[in-house]
Amino acid sequence: MSKFKLEQAFQTVQENKTRAFVAYIMAGDGGLDTLKDKLLFLQEAGVTAVEVGIPFSDPVADGPVIQEAGKRALAHGVTLRGVLEHLAIYKDAITIPILLMTYLNPVFQYGVDSFAADSRKAGVAGVIMPDMPLEEEGEVNKALKRHDLALIRLVALTSPEERVANIIEGAEGFIYAVTVKGTTGVRASYAQEVGSYLQRIKSKSSVPVLAGFGVSSKEQVEELGQYCDGVIVGSKIVELFHRGQQEKIKQLLPETAVQAK
Repeated sequence: MSKFKLEQAFQTVQENKTRAFVAYIMAGDGGLDTLKDKLLFLQEAGVTAVEVGIPFSDPVADGPVIQEAGKRALAHGVTLRGVLEHLAIYKDAITIPILLMTYLNPVFQYGVDSFAADSRKAGVAGVIMPDMPLEEEGEVNKALKRHDLALIRLVALTSPEERVANIIEGAEGFIYAVTVKGTTGVRASYAQEVGSYLQRIKSKSSVPVLAGFGVSSKEQVEELGQYCDGVIVGSKIVELFHRGQQEKIKQLLPETAVQAK
């Protein structure tokens, strides 16, 4: 059911002629006991899926907001194993797909196959590893496939056409299209080439294309949604949860379907 759950969620989005909205949270920011409530809140709010970040000491792709959230989680003693154990306890209450965003080191420390097996038991649908290049994904991808988990690949604004084609070929779940040249974090605006970049990837991809990094307002959600299949919002959601302003998260979701150009 794991990977299929993600495919079903995107199929529902497509049938409703809306755009996917994936919310990112840092597991254990505020303690692991808060994770279930955050997931249930986002599920009730109507998000398509939740990307659960695993805290790591060297988060090369994360901007300052998520880095600080990771530090707070690490201070609570949060580990990858602990996150999976918690998710497994209440997986039946979470009906939306759960994605793990983790770096390679915690996975190798865990053991690749054990990580994949325990992720499946925890109800995880897919995994995102921003520090794993396409050329190095062999062992990890084989383990994920054995346990029916999708490996979500990332494409960058700076990726050459040939590399984009290689990433898209055999992609599962969705393509994570990074919309900025840099780390995650709130952005006031996007470069002009982002729209054409997203359209170009979408025209070639057989799986949905989602825009991520820096999306922080409903206006940006709707703007980027014109060019692809949905968006991923991270830093803003992490910030609002940390401030106890989670009701404002609902304001980020688009109220109506966004018509594709």
